[in-house]
Amino acid sequence: MLVSKKYVFLSKKDLQKVIIITGASSGIGKALAIEAAKRNYSVVITGRNKAKLLTVFEAISNINHQQAHYVVSDVSVEKDCKRIVDETICRFGQIDILINNAGISMRALFSELNLDVIKNLMNTNFWGTVYCTKFALPYIIQQKGSIVAISSIAGFTPLPARTGYTASKAAIHGFLNTLRLEVQKHGVHVMIAAPGFTESNIRFTALTADGTPQGESPRAEEKMMKAEEVAYKVMNAIEKRKRQLILTSQGKMTVTLYKFFPKFIDKLIYNHMKKEPNSPFS
Repeated sequence: MLVSKKYVFLSKKDLQKVIIITGASSGIGKALAIEAAKRNYSVVITGRNKAKLLTVFEAISNINHQQAHYVVSDVSVEKDCKRIVDETICRFGQIDILINNAGISMRALFSELNLDVIKNLMNTNFWGTVYCTKFALPYIIQQKGSIVAISSIAGFTPLPARTGYTASKAAIHGFLNTLRLEVQKHGVHVMIAAPGFTESNIRFTALTADGTPQGESPRAEEKMMKAEEVAYKVMNAIEKRKRQLILTSQGKMTVTLYKFFPKFIDKLIYNHMKKEPNSPFS
């Protein structure tokens, strides 16, 4: 039986730290929600798919006993992001951590790409992060809390056939790295996390040139880092208030070497992506 979405107001004595996780109906977002609940956070999850969101809500409610809330929403819609924050404050009275996790990907050559695909990615990945951060920021300042983005190695290096995805992640990096300087006097922690390739549904739902989901992953999902492992390491990094988290040795090596040998790493990245099944470079 699903736990009812009934407000149960908690006293300040009972209230734990409050965390908002966007895009929490599956993958890394779902794993983050469960990990946060295990650590006794009050967890607010958001997503567009109500049925999937309810499944996650039930799971975290069973762990954390009513210290959970869900908001069916689309982070690309500004008023939805405001509603996420408003409902969190109504339910819990504070916001300590915002994890901007919601995101979509793509796979197509730019020369063949419908421009609406890039607009879609920027609206969800970049503007979703901006909107949620804007509305949550006053409350996070009050708590000297954390603002986090689940980004990608693509925010540091090029990723061919993913121009829109790479652009959105690079924009998030520029936004949050600058915001960090603006809010440092308030004791606010800002972190960018780049998990690398993680087992999730993001590649199944990645958009093709005409904007339709590709429906299959070009990679061996079972060989990738598990979402639960990512969530555990991200939560540890938040609690340690780290500035940046790059997961997987391959990701760390790529980001480091790209700073010094960009032309060489460009070639390695291109050749690596060219080997994907049904690669647009073949």
